[in-house]
Amino acid sequence: MTAAIGSETRTEDRYYTRVSPTPALIERVEPTVWGSDASAGMLGAQELATHERDGFVTIPQLLTPEEVAGYAAELDRLATAPTVRADDRTVIEKTSNEVRSIFEVHKISEAIGALVADERVAGRARQILGSDVYVHQSRINYKPGFGGGGFYWHSDFETWHAEDGMPIPRAVSISVSLTENYPHNGCLMIMPGSHKTFVSCVGETPEDNYKESLKEQEIGTPDQDSLTALADRHGIAMLTGAAGSATFFDSNCMHGSGNNITPYPRSNIFIVFNSVENTAVEPFYAPKRRPDYIGGRDFTPVPR
Repeated sequence: MTAAIGSETRTEDRYYTRVSPTPALIERVEPTVWGSDASAGMLGAQELATHERDGFVTIPQLLTPEEVAGYAAELDRLATAPTVRADDRTVIEKTSNEVRSIFEVHKISEAIGALVADERVAGRARQILGSDVYVHQSRINYKPGFGGGGFYWHSDFETWHAEDGMPIPRAVSISVSLTENYPHNGCLMIMPGSHKTFVSCVGETPEDNYKESLKEQEIGTPDQDSLTALADRHGIAMLTGAAGSATFFDSNCMHGSGNNITPYPRSNIFIVFNSVENTAVEPFYAPKRRPDYIGGRDFTPVPR
């Protein structure tokens, strides 16, 4: 439901976006860590406090070197399989014609499906969200050397709320690195603490926006003044680390990554866990739902 406010239009939804001609900074009311018992999982009290404060926490050695090698081989297999390349779930780079992302990869790959249910992964997500979880989205991201494209600054929750119908920011993502992350090869950048502010964006959602946004996002990107305000307030952290490291980060973190013009590729497995108490409804600010392989509609909890 919309209501006119001066010359602007907004909804009664707290996290309104894409409906006003001017952007807005809206302070979050929900917690970041919903589980309060540090003894109930693998994350310690200090790690949970870091996640609550910064919106993210890094696990230096989530995977063993042997596991990294196995998953890296699986990513190579998927990227070169003709059937996978031709699948609608695969996104091809605009410029290089190389595979950029493969969605719903936990259903395509048995190995990655097993990783999703691994207690080191799903268990930590349950601990952060304080409930059982389901997979809202999974994908693998490839950023090859000499041309891997970046991802402009954005909040995932803004898109998931607007286009997938995720009610509130009670979701957490994990990025598992399968290559060394350097400051210069397009590493993940996050504004620590930005998860506590929702940036309402300008620009109505076009029909089938996902077809273009997965290659290069335009709608749902914050304005430069809002980004500058958040960066001035919080700074920018560059998340580097060895292959096998992982970062859990809140769905409303302002994050992005630059192009990779170095010889050193960067690839990762990306899994989004949403609370079963926060299941998606109809999109808040889009003409229709995105495909299920992008915004999951199977709310079955990940088995323990």
